Amino acid sequence: MQLTFYTDYSLRVLIYLGMHPGEQITIKELSAAYGISYNHLVKVVHHLGQKGYVHTIRGKSGGMRLGKPADEIVIGEVVRQTEPHMDLLECFEEQTNTCPIAAACALKHVFYQARKAFVDVLDSYTLADVLGNRVRLEQILAKKHHAPSQIDF
Repeated sequence: MQLTFYTDYSLRVLIYLGMHPGEQITIKELSAAYGISYNHLVKVVHHLGQKGYVHTIRGKSGGMRLGKPADEIVIGEVVRQTEPHMDLLECFEEQTNTCPIAAACALKHVFYQARKAFVDVLDSYTLADVLGNRVRLEQILAKKHHAPSQIDF
């Protein structure tokens, strides 16, 4: 199973904002830090704002910051709100299922349990938990952001 880029980017936005509590961060700054398209991040930030994870301020001196404390942002909740579905098998979606053995197959129950275990683990962590290595994260992003260009000597 692989999460979508949308979910990945959503989590990265929250991590970056969590690393800079109280600061106003711009989408341009996020884009540069992660090397992610500005336009993709606009959509992600808009959605996170609608869900209350991010507080945005429009205008020339605008930006964003976390919409609630990092210890109140549950990773599993964010994933469920950003993933289009958590269907591991075709048969998870009854309306589009074409598997001929779905009615008798016990394998789907194994995958239901696996999905539940996956989500249960994600629900046991908050953004604050994943910011425990904040110093190392800042070092990595600082190196990436301040890497010399090819014309620097």
